[in-house]
Amino acid sequence: MQRYDAGAAATGSPENFTGSVRVESRFQAQEPARVGGATVSFEPGARTAWHTHPLGQTLIVTSGCGWVQSEGGPIEEVRPGDVVNIPPNVRHWHGASKGASMTHVAVAESLNGSAVTWMEQVTDDQYARGPEAADRRVGP
Repeated sequence: MQRYDAGAAATGSPENFTGSVRVESRFQAQEPARVGGATVSFEPGARTAWHTHPLGQTLIVTSGCGWVQSEGGPIEEVRPGDVVNIPPNVRHWHGASKGASMTHVAVAESLNGSAVTWMEQVTDDQYARGPEAADRRVGP
């Protein structure tokens, strides 16, 4: 058994995030395993850039209110207890809603040493659209 200590918190890189984001690397399995995870906390309005994961990503929302969008789909609201599965190579972003912070645990596997491909920032206009319906949620 391997026990992981909480990783040192780091500020989310402005190349990959908009707004105030804190990333705590929680675990990174050693070869031949390839899974890693982090706790990511977003202040209101903060979000990731568009990105993909070669083997997909799972988000487990632990606090607050956030938004998730896959390219071409609606912005969907997520709340504590929601579990979001993003399939492999689906372009997406996620972050806090306009009025609340949000924290999630993000889990992804590496393929050929890479777990994520970062792309351009989500524009303020894209983000400003918010959820299309107040009751639209990902999860149960």
